[in-house]
Amino acid sequence: MDFLLSGVAACGACLFTNPLEVVKIRMQLQGELRSKGSYPVHYRNVFHAFYTIGRVEGLAGLQRGLAPGLVYQFVMNGIRLGSYGVIESCGYTRTNGRVSTFKSILAGSAAGVAGGVAGSPIYLVKTHLQSQATSSIAVGHQYQHRSMVHAIASICREHGFRGLWRGSFAAVPRTGVGSGAQLSSFSAIKELVVDLQVFSQDSWLVSLSAGMVTSVVVVFAMTPFDVVSTRLYNQPVDHLGTGQLYRGYVDCFSRTMRTEGLKGLYKGLGASYFRLGPHTILSLFFWDELRKLYQNHTTK
Repeated sequence: MDFLLSGVAACGACLFTNPLEVVKIRMQLQGELRSKGSYPVHYRNVFHAFYTIGRVEGLAGLQRGLAPGLVYQFVMNGIRLGSYGVIESCGYTRTNGRVSTFKSILAGSAAGVAGGVAGSPIYLVKTHLQSQATSSIAVGHQYQHRSMVHAIASICREHGFRGLWRGSFAAVPRTGVGSGAQLSSFSAIKELVVDLQVFSQDSWLVSLSAGMVTSVVVVFAMTPFDVVSTRLYNQPVDHLGTGQLYRGYVDCFSRTMRTEGLKGLYKGLGASYFRLGPHTILSLFFWDELRKLYQNHTTK
């Protein structure tokens, strides 16, 4: 039930934040491996990107990749949050009754890696679909998938079943760092809020306020890994499935840093927060409240 409730909570958040995921991916791919001023800027900031995509592609453009987005959230966060919930319930994230930063980071990272690797094929498809755009505002490599099913079929036909896990190594640092930062800070901040008696322990405001603080921590910790992950998943490949822009994770990280500077690794930071911030707040809030409801129901 922990896994099911976690997946449902993440899907609920995804319905609201998917347009911001589209904006984030487009901004992360804009000016890929090109120095500032040497490429056309279609998206000046998150608000301009939102307006531009909506004006050119309509609502369908802003909700591009929603189907794989929901599947990915259900699989990845179902495993990630569900695993962490089980570990937390067993008391393994605590020392002497208090939240242990080290243990919660370790548990959150391990849960994140498991969820990220399992959900990697759908994340690959989601990234391809969300980066696809009308030619006048297109950035990054453009795949020509018609739907989630068509994308999966095309990748399997060209590169075999293993091709669906291309770039999965990029999910390890992205989800490991992001999940470790998110879940450890969420647990610690919830405990702090209760200790300071800001809200009562059973109040829904505890999880909401903890999620709001956690969202800032997650975005700053995760954005560089998210940029690299997006580019690795979206890069063009040859007939053998080998990336044509980057040799691997370290190569992508170093080339981005070398050609675009530190700002390149934090490209789309505003869009990242507008997407990851609300998603973190909503998914953790839904997750915590659904678990409370289930526990209250089963103990009656």
